[in-house]
Amino acid sequence: MALNRFDPNERFVPADLATVRARSDVTGTLCILHAWMVIAASMALFALWPNPLTFIVAVVLIGSRQLGLAILMHDGAHGVLMKTHGWNEWASQWLCAYPVFTDTIPYRHYHLVHHRTTQQPDDPDLHLSAKFPITRASFRRKLMRDITGQTGFKQRRSQIRAALGKPGAPFAQRFATFRQKLGGPIVANLILLAVLAALGRWYFYPLFWLLPLLTWQQVITRVRNIAEHAMVPDNDDVFRNARTTYATWWERALFAPYWVNYHVDHHLLFYVPCYNLPVLHKMLLERGYRDRMEIQPNYLSVWKLATSKPETPAAQAA
Repeated sequence: MALNRFDPNERFVPADLATVRARSDVTGTLCILHAWMVIAASMALFALWPNPLTFIVAVVLIGSRQLGLAILMHDGAHGVLMKTHGWNEWASQWLCAYPVFTDTIPYRHYHLVHHRTTQQPDDPDLHLSAKFPITRASFRRKLMRDITGQTGFKQRRSQIRAALGKPGAPFAQRFATFRQKLGGPIVANLILLAVLAALGRWYFYPLFWLLPLLTWQQVITRVRNIAEHAMVPDNDDVFRNARTTYATWWERALFAPYWVNYHVDHHLLFYVPCYNLPVLHKMLLERGYRDRMEIQPNYLSVWKLATSKPETPAAQAA
C-alpha cells in the first residue's frame, strides 16, 4: 500500500472540494459528443478528399479519439463522468467502452485496485511501469510492434480466447461466457458498421475504426502508460508515484485527450471529473503543493527519462 496519502482538508476548504468534484451531465455528454464528432469529421475528410495524406490524418485523429473514449470510460468507471448515475453507466458503456472493445464494470474493479495500491508490489498496473527505463532501441521496437498492429492483434486475440472460455466446456457455458465478455462490444461495433453501411461506406469500418484501434491507438496508449507512472521518483508518495505532464494543444489533440495528462492530480483526488482536473491542478499549485508533485514540462522530457538506459551490446541484441 502507498505509505503517503493526501488529506485535502489540510489546505482545501469544503467550497474548494465542492468546486472540483462537481459533476455535470451536460459537460460529460459534450465530451463524448466531441470525441464522436472528431471521428465523424475525420471520416468525412477522407470521403471528400481521398488521398494518402487525409487517410493518415483520419487514422491518427480517430485513434486519438478512441483513446479519448477509453479515458472518458475511465471517468465513468470512477462514477464521475456524469452527475446522473444511470446516464453515467449507460453512456460509459455504450458510447465509450463497448465501441473500443472494453467494458466499464470489470475495468472498474481492476482499476480501483490500482488506485489503492499504486506502484506497490500488488498494483495490477505495475508491469506497465516497472520495466523502465529502457533503451531507445527497445522503445523503437515497441513502437514498431504497436504501429504495425502486432500489439493490437495480440491483445484482441487474447481477449477473444478469454471470451470463448475453457476448451471442452459445454457449448452453452462457453456461449454464455462469450456473451458476457464480448456481447456488448460486438453489438456496439455492429451498430457502427450498420451506420457506415447505411451511408454507403461500410469499408470505412475496417479502414477507419479497426485499423486505428489496432495501430495508432496502441502507440498513444503506450505513451500514456509511460507518462503516468514510469520512472516516478517515489513509489510510496502519492504526490510522486504518478506524474502530471504539461501538454501543448497538439499533444492534447494527438495523444493526451481529455486532460489525461493531469495524472498525479487524478490520483490525489480520484473523484474529480477529468474536465475539472485543470482547476484542481491550479488550486494545488496555489496552495503550495508544486514542489511536492511530480510534474514534467512536456512529453519529450518523459520520453528521455523512460529511454535513459544506456545502449549495450546485450541490449542491442535483445
